[in-house]
Amino acid sequence: MKNFKIFIAEDDVWYSELLKHHLESNPDYEIKTFQSGEELLDALYEKPDVITLDYSLPDMNGKKLLSYIKKESPDTEVVVISGQEDISTAVDLLKDGAYDYLVKDDETKHKTWQTILHIRENANLKHELDQLRNEVQKKYDFSQSIKGNSQSIKNVFELLEKAVTNKITVSITGETGTGKEVIAKAIHYNSNLKQEPFIAVNVSAIPSELIESELFGHERGAFTGAQTRRKGKFEEANNGTIFLDEIGEMEPNMQSKLLRVLQERELTRVGGNEIVKLNCRIIVATHRDLLSEVQKGNFRQDLYYRLLGLPIELPPLRERREDILILAKHFIEEFSQENEISPKQLSEKASDKLLKYNYPGNIRELKAIIELAIVLSGDDVIEPENINFPSTDPLAELLMEERSLKEYNNKIIKHFMNKYNNNVNEAARVLQIGKSTIYRIIKEEGV
Repeated sequence: MKNFKIFIAEDDVWYSELLKHHLESNPDYEIKTFQSGEELLDALYEKPDVITLDYSLPDMNGKKLLSYIKKESPDTEVVVISGQEDISTAVDLLKDGAYDYLVKDDETKHKTWQTILHIRENANLKHELDQLRNEVQKKYDFSQSIKGNSQSIKNVFELLEKAVTNKITVSITGETGTGKEVIAKAIHYNSNLKQEPFIAVNVSAIPSELIESELFGHERGAFTGAQTRRKGKFEEANNGTIFLDEIGEMEPNMQSKLLRVLQERELTRVGGNEIVKLNCRIIVATHRDLLSEVQKGNFRQDLYYRLLGLPIELPPLRERREDILILAKHFIEEFSQENEISPKQLSEKASDKLLKYNYPGNIRELKAIIELAIVLSGDDVIEPENINFPSTDPLAELLMEERSLKEYNNKIIKHFMNKYNNNVNEAARVLQIGKSTIYRIIKEEGV
């Protein structure tokens, strides 16, 4: 991190040098001194981290100078140092943006040191937080988080571009494992809310007796175990985005309470009376057909239309097969970077095997399959035997190949003829068909 830049504005040269000498014991501090407000303002383009400001400079009032500083360099913290203890002046300066107000005495240099130390610690934390936010934003950049060239995923991209330009409610539907939360985060971190909180809540994972408190918060003593006031997820998401995953699992009673909160844009914590105003974007997701749930009476129709907003449907992986190898290679690179190993290649036969599987668990399942294959592979190439599908249903494995009925007949006859050493009688008995049928298939299909 760069040196921490401190300006000392003090017309008493002896006192200025005393502060400078004291602060220079930290080699990370870069310090400059100024005897007038005009000199200070001329150097303000350097954007110092901290200014210690004598309130009574000869050419400019401290209050006016503070106003100039906060206007031209709003991120610069100002510590006002005054020869007089004036509470009303101190309060006014703190309201105007001063970080602290110190009175000159024997402890001033020590107090100044401690105050600047706190400012430095806060600056470091802010820098780390900004870095984390930048990393998250980079991670959820559309091109980084959503992989594929299929038409169906291009359609999703078009809807995402519309979603990030406003705060319309977004409803994401798709099978388990299609990446609904990734889409929600991509919307948030590519919108003008990206510096604000993103709060994700899995509705299906919260017990029904706790979900109201989890979402809306509670007051101390609201119920047994409520030892302190607690903010709910909606309050935590204020000014940002709340993502309600598996919204279709919400019970009817809670649906009514959620509808009221969305309509009024305010809530009351459990056990309390204080009204909390809300200003957050709503993104919901479900693997269910909510309209069908409405027709069955399981989901409120008014809440359904309140949440519909901009609908985004994520296609299952089996319907975007041209994206399978793109995703597989992405997961290979991602896993290799995380584990600091050289990326491995997919053999042609391994690629063919991946393309033939139907992925009931969608992208999440493909990711798990690829990571295991990397671990199992012995060299730089992933072979078919390294790829293990979790399906235990042999019929599913067979149907994965999508052959014609004649081709399946051929494959079945060949399997049982091999199993019983070309004994037609035994194969016919097991399959419960006539020997002539087997002979005909052998002849026609060239088994």
